[in-house]
Amino acid sequence: MPIQSLRRRDLVVLVGGAMAWPLAARAQQTGKIPTVGVLWHAGSAEEEEPFFGALRAGFKDLGYIEGQNIRLEHRFPNEVPDRFKSMIAELVALNVDVLVSIAPASFYAKDATGAIPHVFVMVPDPVGSKFVDSLARPGGNATGLSLLSAGLIRKRLQFMHEAIPGLSSVGFLVNPTIGAPARAYIEEAQAAATEIGLALRTFEARSLDELDRAFDAMSSARIQALIVGPQGLFYQGRPIIAKLAIAHRLPICVWSREVMDAGGAVLSYGPSMAAIVRRAPTYVDKILKGAKPADIPVEQPTKIELLINLKAAKEFGIEVPQSLLARADEVIE
Repeated sequence: MPIQSLRRRDLVVLVGGAMAWPLAARAQQTGKIPTVGVLWHAGSAEEEEPFFGALRAGFKDLGYIEGQNIRLEHRFPNEVPDRFKSMIAELVALNVDVLVSIAPASFYAKDATGAIPHVFVMVPDPVGSKFVDSLARPGGNATGLSLLSAGLIRKRLQFMHEAIPGLSSVGFLVNPTIGAPARAYIEEAQAAATEIGLALRTFEARSLDELDRAFDAMSSARIQALIVGPQGLFYQGRPIIAKLAIAHRLPICVWSREVMDAGGAVLSYGPSMAAIVRRAPTYVDKILKGAKPADIPVEQPTKIELLINLKAAKEFGIEVPQSLLARADEVIE
């Protein structure tokens, strides 16, 4: 091969390598490894699976290796409001380069700092909750990935109505601790139930210890089915909810595959939460490379899955109509 061609090839390799080399790796050469603070909602990395693993995989996809070209500071508040507040204060005091918050932790992190770039994950309505000015142009120090919610509770009620012939009374389980989002969920559920022709009653649980009492109240009220609000507390308590649903003979509808995997749920309708979390490091990467959160559009999920668990349906004596099975993205038998 001619020498001139070799030089051109070498130049392309060098330039391409420089462009692909993450800023974090270059920072390491100057002695500074960027630090990313991550505020979760559950009590441990194990309780946060599969999302904890999804976040780490997302960083690995981009060439980040913990301890070499990035440092991750994780905090696990265990769904305790005071711990959310103290732990976000810890991360701000560390002056991390980027703050990542997994909803509902995001609502505690929202006003904790106006200076540190903030990547929120799975916030249902970032504009309505005033995280950003708009999805296209966030405008402040925060951007991230939304957990699309508008209209989904209505669809869950509709699917349960179709799945259970004669259904007339439905419960809605909500954690009122995060005020505005919880109220929005209740308002949507009430409006949808009225439109569909269902009697809906709301039941509250502020902690996992309150779930037993909530299910006892549902049985006393003769609720026929339950829609579980898409909230962190109920993700953390999904095995408990599954056992209580079976014990009380109460078919439930949840909001994601990850919750349905715990058992007890007849239906699930929503996006893959693990996929959303795995995308979060792309936002961190952009910020570490110099992009401003104000200019990075908020990402919304584009794929919404309807999952039907026939095994669970049979346990509850439900024969799901073929018309609904035909519309499912996946039927679990």
